[in-house]
Amino acid sequence: MKKLRIVIHIFILTNLIIYMLNVYNLLYKSILLANVTLVTCGTHLKIFFFIISWKIKNFNGSLSIKIFYQSYTLTIFRDIIPCSIITPLDCFWEGSKLLGPDSPVSIPDHPYKLKWTSLNPQHMLQFVESNSLSNGFPMKTLEEIMKRAGITTGYQEKPCLNPKDKECPDTAPNKNSTGRLDIGAQLTGGCYGFASKYMHWPERLIVGAAKKNKTGHITKAHGLQTVIQLMSEKELFEYYADDVKTQHVIWTPQKAIYVLESWQRKFSQEVKRQMKLLNEDIAQYNMFSFSTATLNDILSHFSKIDFKKIILGYLVMLMFVAVSLFKLNKPILSQTAVGIAGVLLVTVTNAAALGFCAVFGIAFNASSTHIVPYLGLGFGVIDLFLLTSTYRQQCPTDSHPDEQTGVVLKKGGLGVLLTTLSNIAALLAATIIPIPALRVFCLQAAVLVFFNLVTTLLVFPAIISIDLRRRRSGRIDIFCCCCLMPGDGSWPCLERSPEVQKISFETKRKSTVLYDRRQSINSSLNTTLQDNQKNPRLLKRLLSNDFEYFRARKPVKWSKKYMLGKYAEFLSKGPVKALTVILFLILLFISIWNIFRIVDGLELSDIVPQSTNEHGFLAAQEKYFGFYNMYAITQGDFEYPTSQKMIYEYHEAFTRIPNIVKNDNGGLPPFWLGLFKDWLIGVQKVYDRGFARGCFTHEGWCKNATEDEILGYKLMVQTGYVENPVDKFLFNQTRLVTIDGYINPAAFYNYLSAWVCHDALAYSSSQANIKPEPKSWCHVTNDKELKIPKSTPIIYAQIPFYLQGLSSTSHITKLITQVRDLCHRFEARGLPNFPSGIPFVFWEQYQGLREYLFYAILCALIAVFFIVSLLLFNLWAAAIVVFGGVIMVVQLLGSFGILGIKLSAVPAVLLIVAVGINMHFIIHTCLSFLTGIGSRERRLKLAIRHMFPVIIHTAITILLAVTMLAFNDFDFIVRHFFYVLIILIGIGFLNALLFFPVLLSIMGPPAEITPFKYPDRICTPSPEPVRKSRRMSSCRQASTPPRIHHSLSTITEEPVLVFISENESSCNFSPASVHRINTPSVSTSSTSQPPNSLFTTKVTATAKFKVEVHTPVHSSFDRSHRHISRRRDSTSSTSTTSTECSMKLNS
Repeated sequence: MKKLRIVIHIFILTNLIIYMLNVYNLLYKSILLANVTLVTCGTHLKIFFFIISWKIKNFNGSLSIKIFYQSYTLTIFRDIIPCSIITPLDCFWEGSKLLGPDSPVSIPDHPYKLKWTSLNPQHMLQFVESNSLSNGFPMKTLEEIMKRAGITTGYQEKPCLNPKDKECPDTAPNKNSTGRLDIGAQLTGGCYGFASKYMHWPERLIVGAAKKNKTGHITKAHGLQTVIQLMSEKELFEYYADDVKTQHVIWTPQKAIYVLESWQRKFSQEVKRQMKLLNEDIAQYNMFSFSTATLNDILSHFSKIDFKKIILGYLVMLMFVAVSLFKLNKPILSQTAVGIAGVLLVTVTNAAALGFCAVFGIAFNASSTHIVPYLGLGFGVIDLFLLTSTYRQQCPTDSHPDEQTGVVLKKGGLGVLLTTLSNIAALLAATIIPIPALRVFCLQAAVLVFFNLVTTLLVFPAIISIDLRRRRSGRIDIFCCCCLMPGDGSWPCLERSPEVQKISFETKRKSTVLYDRRQSINSSLNTTLQDNQKNPRLLKRLLSNDFEYFRARKPVKWSKKYMLGKYAEFLSKGPVKALTVILFLILLFISIWNIFRIVDGLELSDIVPQSTNEHGFLAAQEKYFGFYNMYAITQGDFEYPTSQKMIYEYHEAFTRIPNIVKNDNGGLPPFWLGLFKDWLIGVQKVYDRGFARGCFTHEGWCKNATEDEILGYKLMVQTGYVENPVDKFLFNQTRLVTIDGYINPAAFYNYLSAWVCHDALAYSSSQANIKPEPKSWCHVTNDKELKIPKSTPIIYAQIPFYLQGLSSTSHITKLITQVRDLCHRFEARGLPNFPSGIPFVFWEQYQGLREYLFYAILCALIAVFFIVSLLLFNLWAAAIVVFGGVIMVVQLLGSFGILGIKLSAVPAVLLIVAVGINMHFIIHTCLSFLTGIGSRERRLKLAIRHMFPVIIHTAITILLAVTMLAFNDFDFIVRHFFYVLIILIGIGFLNALLFFPVLLSIMGPPAEITPFKYPDRICTPSPEPVRKSRRMSSCRQASTPPRIHHSLSTITEEPVLVFISENESSCNFSPASVHRINTPSVSTSSTSQPPNSLFTTKVTATAKFKVEVHTPVHSSFDRSHRHISRRRDSTSSTSTTSTECSMKLNS
């Protein structure tokens, strides 16, 4: 046999928020009768699972009285005792229609079948006693239980909403009345359920936004609320764990959850179906039903990955990248294929990262499934754009073809590493915010960013290497099987004819020859540039001929390069800098001012899609009721029997919290310890009457003792000691409740075992949920056994409270602060306790949110500082970057205050993540500025020209990835992620475009390299040896002998006289060795050569230095022999040694 268990951990709310044009009064009987129809259809609902019928009483915790024998009378009472429903209908007779039972209960010789619509409990007891139908049933005990619970006449003396209803009882005060019922007066002060002492529903709990007249009576109401209380999944499992109802099935917690959620879903569907059947006059009102199961279903639905939208978003990004990297007039230099391959690589990487998260148990939720894939795509494509931009700017003459991929990675890889590590650091710092769902979001995003970093630095360079081979072979982009037309530069798809093969060979050969020519020019320029002041005319001649490709070409007007140059010059002007600084300070002041206007807030309705019925219910509930329930929980490691005074003080202290619902006297409803004591006081009174009649001695009780008096005697003789549990001499020496008003501490746990069984209704209504569960003991009159089992000491007990007026986050946070302070005070006094409930689960984040936010942002900034410092070895640059991150956070916070965005855990996490995202806007400019040469103005111009295209691509890429969130069906994602990220991108782009460059020009770090001689360039370094290049030739190539190192100390200084001559027939490829040569004068002579032929230039010097240069030229090139004679500067300390060197120059 089971006792009653009513717990409000999880409950169904059926709420009617009703509007009618300009009339906002709901106090009409038609509206209340519609409420009766809706709730009745739900309470009479049945479902069948595991060959068992389940109805509301199975989940509500119907009464099971353990002290009674199995009898026919017990069956009657088990069927007639209803479930608990909080509703304004309890003020009227129609409230009895919600209680059932579904099948009327029959009593022998009773003229009517029992239903709560016609049941008068007092008359029923009198009828059973007068007709001797008890059959040994302890009617006196039942009568005492009903009296203590306030069960009297039921609903028979309450007014009827419809006096003409045939079932309306004759005892109703308005039976057959034609007058108008004052509904507001009936609702004033709240309503009472069938057990008036335990079921008082305060006015603010059931009536929303009520208006009253001068006498305090309700005249208008904007909302009515009905609450059906259900067990939690755990309570349902425990309740039926050993019950006969589930003995034929393997009862598990999973089955309990399944049954409970199935009934809730069926309930919501039935209520919605009934709403559609209402007449038009009622249907125009707003009616909402809500259940936790349907809410969980909605959130689960939106937590699933929408593959169609993700695929569409990735295709849009693929098209954007392909178009951005496409070059119509330069087919070979186009990078569309590289971009497409990169996006596909990011796609595969993100899928692998999400799979990694799933394998390691990082759960998915709505924020992670709807946001992380797009953020991962944006971050990955940004890095691809950086490398492709570096790849596009890479000149084929800057390095050997075999090293060009490494050079690209060397130039762009550091920027990728800096931004990615900063993002990971910011995401990990955001996990400091103690919200599990957002921690999952940050962890998954960090995993995706890390995976993208690995593939970008390891796999994507391989794609670039493949594309470099395509370029060298002269193949056009995308259609790599085709080669470029020789003349018009169009996009044909040609067959591999001999002509095309020759073009491909020439393109590949020129790429290698161009590199060798660059090395040769470097060798020659080494001498010429050193003496350019002595012979500037010679330098001009050289630059105008063989070194023509070094000349700076003037950019085309209105081209990208032209616009960037003009913008760099614009920012370099003094008035522009001054105006920018003033504007920056004004915006910074406005941001700081608006930070103090930010309010905390995230309503429950914000996390539910607006198009759903549940969102309408939550929004109306917050606006008109602000109703929640909470528990004050006391724990173990506390002596309950001897510390009862402190528990009473703890309970009484909640009276001073204004949002807690009070009773009619302004106090709190009784809690479990008070009800426990009241029961013992009642038993003590009964025992005292029997003791006065001489019914008890130290030997036992007399025959004239009643059942309740014998129960009192058994309680009186309990000692509380396990070794000696009973002492009959205590029958006249002790009291169940002491003079001070506290339960006898010695036998406290013995009394507890008796109370939970003999006053089951009181224990259930107290919602104490004591753990460990008290032991069962049922009093039997003829049982001579006096020992009452002692329950295990309490380690968990809860005190329920109803909360009202919590319509805003500020009210809820204030309540949480008050309750927490109260709990901390009693914690300091030795009472372990804590509060529990939806406000503390959902809004507790705001208590320490700003503190957590500060520490998280601080950790992110410190991490960024260390990352930049360690990778750049520049504290100044790290400080500038961190300062830019601080400015970003301040501006973003200020925008929250301006736009009225409330601060919650979601914007807080995005604020921290903004520190990492901001690095994409400023770190590249700072890195380019740091590695430039010259003054701050010159380095700023170079940084703008070099990195602004990357920054623009970064902004567009992130914007495109974030824009995909705007089409999300989940309004929460749009309002709390999309809008904030759009603001973040706008602020970051503005800072990168205007404020940060000016900041660098004013207080930027010094350059990594400071030239000694020239202000804007370093001295020309000694050239490196020219590498041997493999090329197709009809001549046999000489093998490269090992490099010979000469000691400068053994070389004698001699005047140098160089003679240059050319031989047509020479085809000698000698190893290349370049030495520094200072020549005072040079003379040349030239002869014409046949087209497509090779000629040899021999250079003879008195320093025993021989140079052979083999250069193919076209027929249109005017060849001439030049003889240059130069005297080495007598002050030079550099000597040369005899060697042979050959170069191949491509004009």
